[in-house]
Amino acid sequence: MNRIDYISSLFTGASQRDNFQRLDSIFPVATMTAAPAPFRFAEGRPLQLPDQYSHDGTPRSVEDFLSLTETMALLIIEDGAIRFERYAPWGGRVTKWVSMSVAKSFVSAAIGIAVQDGFIDNVGEPITAYLPALSGSAYDGVPIRDILQMSSGARWNEDYSDPESDINRFAAIFAQGGSFDAFPATLSRERASGSFNLYNSTDTQVLGMLLVAATGRTIADYMQEKLWHPLGMEADGQWLLDSAGMEMAFAGLNAVARDYAKLGELFRNDGLWQGRQVVPAGWVKASLTADGPHLQPGDTGLSDSLFGYGYQWWLTDGEEGEFAAIGVYNQFIYVNPAKKLVIVKLSSSPDYGTVNDESTYREYETISLFRAIGEELEG
Repeated sequence: MNRIDYISSLFTGASQRDNFQRLDSIFPVATMTAAPAPFRFAEGRPLQLPDQYSHDGTPRSVEDFLSLTETMALLIIEDGAIRFERYAPWGGRVTKWVSMSVAKSFVSAAIGIAVQDGFIDNVGEPITAYLPALSGSAYDGVPIRDILQMSSGARWNEDYSDPESDINRFAAIFAQGGSFDAFPATLSRERASGSFNLYNSTDTQVLGMLLVAATGRTIADYMQEKLWHPLGMEADGQWLLDSAGMEMAFAGLNAVARDYAKLGELFRNDGLWQGRQVVPAGWVKASLTADGPHLQPGDTGLSDSLFGYGYQWWLTDGEEGEFAAIGVYNQFIYVNPAKKLVIVKLSSSPDYGTVNDESTYREYETISLFRAIGEELEG
């Protein structure tokens, strides 16, 4: 398969379960090598999945949901120990799977480290102080914080089912060849930044551009040193690249399930990993805080989502501080700090995005499933 055929097949109902584990054969990649000293989770007491979960007031079958969403990997970790791990026959523990927008949370963590390292003074600065090429665009003068919180004010349509949407216009660069860096300057402003939470993948690509401009290094190079190796990633990670060698910051990470889980476990522990503060605790707290009316969970009228939002992390309306990294086709790193729980779900849900609503996204429903698993831990 070539890149045009692959991009054209997305959100059409076509099966992606083979593609999502071999994107390095379709696109160029930058590799983050496995850690010299890999960390492996302890094995905990085996957990039996619940038979059912409840969503919208109706009981539903756990196994049916996992099957319908084509779950390649389901990994459940409680207090740092694996309680459940299962892979589809067409996948496996060593299978690298595309992150989709789960990558956004990795990029946010790297930005936090870059702030600590002194490459970025503070997130109140305008992005154009680092990326002057964005002057005159939707991003001109926009504080870095607003971009982290998906509140840039840029006009944007992320409807995957609409061939003319902005996200599909952006994806065409990947299909046909071209530069991701040139795209953000084409966006115009729709509203004042910091006033409305509108999910916009270009915001994350701009954060990737910021990381490169501020550090003078590629995303893969900086992240390998500052995040990948310190977390003891047990397998190579790969970033998909555009024609100019820039990482697809908003969706292009490829990794194994256990390594995805390490980011969730890191943030569950306030950025502390095996006695080392890998991400500043203050950054983790800010990342998981909805600090404006437009960032609160629920139907606020100030967001296009019922989830809340932090620094590239989704926040729920529950009482247990849950948060998640979420990607299209039902990719998840879910964390419930109150239950010391991390869940990774890697999937290729066939009907995802064929209709632009929760009936195909099933993301709120997935949270209902994860909550049922959390309740099972207490049984």
